[in-house]
Amino acid sequence: MATFDEGISETLSLLRRKGGMTRTEIVAETGLSRSAVNLRIDALLDGRLVAGSAREAVTKGRPAEVFSFNSARGKLLAADVGATKFRAGLCNLGGDVESEIELPSDVTAGPEVLLGSILECFEKFLVDTGTQADEILGIGLSLPAPVKRGSGMSVNPPIMPLWNRFDVPAWFQRRFACPVFLEKDANAMAYGEARFSHPDADDLLLVKIGTGIGSGLIRDGALYRGADGAAGDLGHIPMTLPGEDDGPLCKCGNHGCLEARAGGWAILRDLQEAGAPARNQDDLIAALASGDATAVQLARRAGQVIGTAVATAVNLLNPRVVVLAGHLVAAGGDHLLPAIRERVYSRSLPLATSELTIVASSLHPREGLVGLAHLVSDGILEPAQIGRLVEREDTV
Repeated sequence: MATFDEGISETLSLLRRKGGMTRTEIVAETGLSRSAVNLRIDALLDGRLVAGSAREAVTKGRPAEVFSFNSARGKLLAADVGATKFRAGLCNLGGDVESEIELPSDVTAGPEVLLGSILECFEKFLVDTGTQADEILGIGLSLPAPVKRGSGMSVNPPIMPLWNRFDVPAWFQRRFACPVFLEKDANAMAYGEARFSHPDADDLLLVKIGTGIGSGLIRDGALYRGADGAAGDLGHIPMTLPGEDDGPLCKCGNHGCLEARAGGWAILRDLQEAGAPARNQDDLIAALASGDATAVQLARRAGQVIGTAVATAVNLLNPRVVVLAGHLVAAGGDHLLPAIRERVYSRSLPLATSELTIVASSLHPREGLVGLAHLVSDGILEPAQIGRLVEREDTV
């Protein structure tokens, strides 16, 4: 039997999916009694999580009251952190991004430095919009690193060792009295694409191709993290066959990983070894944009390698949609995408590809921020958290 908080959360979830509904419509949809629906609606009204409005009557009589999710009930803060840049945003409770800032980042400098920069952005949002700290209902942060499920910590991150087991929620909760969610960047991006661009795809694989390579997975409409949070680490799949040499050294310490052969830093390494004056990812993007022959050749080769790994994932997971995202897709998609598609369709089972769609992200560069906004919104409106919002309003 569902608890009262679970009932409130279920009713709110229904209103978020369906839009405005009357009490009679909610009774018909849920099969609940009129009194049970009234209790849930009253609790949601008390917590200002829904708002009521009159629907014009089609016949004589009192117009029915329509209840809708109140996305203006509070604000959310989110920051999508990449290896070289981060994007921070102020969002409403419906997951819409209302303000955003992109700044350079250096994840190797350690958590205190980068989180301090993110906090400065958050404080600017509050000042610029007149938002009070107690109106912030949740915070989301994504990192280009593995995140242990439910811990709020990254564990042994290859490119950012100073973040190992750093308690991100505790750091933000010194300033904000709200839940803080930490997520792997590719997971947040996958959630954003699933909620915004592909809402009808219950099974979706997002492959992030940037400085590194990662993936996020939506299974049966929900984010799939695995037992410990390590699911989707596509970039560290070994791409070395018996009898071959070990392959290039990866930043994780192993040899021959997909990322060490085809990630942005690996392409930059190979471009530099070819004598090009490329110093960073921006230079690599510029070389691709200008049609530099060496950069284009390396990107196409990377696409073939990535496509081989994605074909394996398609055979294993059978997603309906594969979304390719990240700054290298945005900059060099004309070279990467055809190579990836060719490998996937030629090396995957016909049944797995018969209705498969492989597309570039439609949200770049905001996939992660949009995903975080929805993840945080969903997180604070689930049964374990929604009671806090209702009780909080009662005490104001």
